[in-house]
This record gives sequence, structure tokens and C-alpha cells, in this order.
Amino acid sequence: MKGSLMSSEVAEPYAQALMSVAKEHNLSEDFGQQFRSLESLLEESTELREFIANPVINPDAKKAVISQVMGQDANPFLVNFLRLLVDKRRIVFLEQIAQQYLALLREMNQIVLAEVTSVAPLSEEQTGHIKERVKGMTGAREVEIKTTINSALIGGVIIKAGSQVIDSSVRGQLRRIGNSLSRAN
Repeated sequence: MKGSLMSSEVAEPYAQALMSVAKEHNLSEDFGQQFRSLESLLEESTELREFIANPVINPDAKKAVISQVMGQDANPFLVNFLRLLVDKRRIVFLEQIAQQYLALLREMNQIVLAEVTSVAPLSEEQTGHIKERVKGMTGAREVEIKTTINSALIGGVIIKAGSQVIDSSVRGQLRRIGNSLSRAN
């Protein structure tokens, strides 16, 4: 938890500074899209994550890999920002900075992030129902859904939007039944 707080304290100013540059040059959405791609790449590749976090690796090698990963179509402001993170030895906070930037972008666009945990992948129809339910709960203009699969739920879904949680999983229902039975005794 303490490491998480430290990460947040480091990531927030960098994300805000990048958002200021993005707004100034009308690049907020472009940076958001590039951060989403980078985030999914870091999720998929433990080698890349470990390479970036390794303090022993030469900074020039990290910059070269970052340039290669970002590709030639990447915005120069964003690539230079990532190189600055390497120079300042803050590249280890890249995931947290990306998450913070995306949170700022969602806030700017009045979009709520709904973290949905289900036993199986959701259909488009189910996703649409969840989006409408979260819009009704939060009053948001739009809803972004991030899904996680957890077979321990048995069935149903858990939806977390901000501080609100809806647990309509079978596991959650069984837990509530068990609690009410134990209180009845």
C-alpha cells in the first residue's frame, strides 16, 4: 500500500504535466490512445515491463527500446516525455503515469471507468446493459469498461464504478445468504 501511495505521488504530477501539453496542442485523445496501447503491451509482455523497470540497464538502451515500441507514428511530444522519464529515473512509474493520465482524460470527457469482473467474456448486449446501468448510477456522459475474468465467481458479475460496487455474482449471493443465516441463529 505504501509503495502504491508513493507511485501515485510520483505519477500524478507527471500525468498532469503531460495533460497540460496535450491540451495545449490538442493531443489529449491521441496521447490517451497511445497510452492505452502501451498499457496493453506492458500487460502482455513481462519482459518489456522488467526491462523498463531494471535500474541496471543503460538509459540509452531503454530510450532505443521505447522509440522502437512506440513506432514512427508516435507523437514526438509523447516519445520525448517517455525519454525524459528515463533520464529522471521515473520510467519505473510508466504504468502508473499512464493510468493517471487516462483517469484525467476520462474526467475531462465525463467518462466513468467501470471495472467489470465476470466468469466469462461479456457479449456486446451484456456490455451495453452494464454501460446503461453505470450511466444511470453515476450520471456520466459515457462509460468505459475494463473487464476481468474470474472463474471463482461461479456466475454473474461484479461492477465497480468509482466508489460504488454492485456484486451480482453467484459467489456474492451465496456469501450474503450465509451471512443472513448466521445472523438468524
